[in-house]
Amino acid sequence: MSARDTFLKEFRGQLIGSVTIQSTTEESFQNEVLRPILKLQNDIFLASFLNYINKNKLDFHNQTNERKLAMTENAIQKDVKFRNTLKGMIVGLFTTDEYTIYVKNSSNINKRMMSMLVERLKSQIQQTEK
Repeated sequence: MSARDTFLKEFRGQLIGSVTIQSTTEESFQNEVLRPILKLQNDIFLASFLNYINKNKLDFHNQTNERKLAMTENAIQKDVKFRNTLKGMIVGLFTTDEYTIYVKNSSNINKRMMSMLVERLKSQIQQTEK
């Protein structure tokens, strides 16, 4: 294992959730890799989303909570450039072995990754009121 890979694993911290023998590759990857990265990168994701709102001149703060949640999901699901930026913030913290797993299962992992990120941002929507 390279020094970079060792550093990344230590820097991210422990797995979040449980991994059992019955866990699929995607479930294991989600709990061992994605959840720790999403937790680590939380502040930058929130800052990126706030920048996205300002940059695109969205009237986000005057919307109802339901509309804010829809706008959050829409930004990540429909704006390919923004979604790819967020994806890069996650993939950039993969080890070489994790990247190999990701490449083999990228479609399923991308769906999990973006779904988890949408839920993370939606659950913090109140922080955008600062």
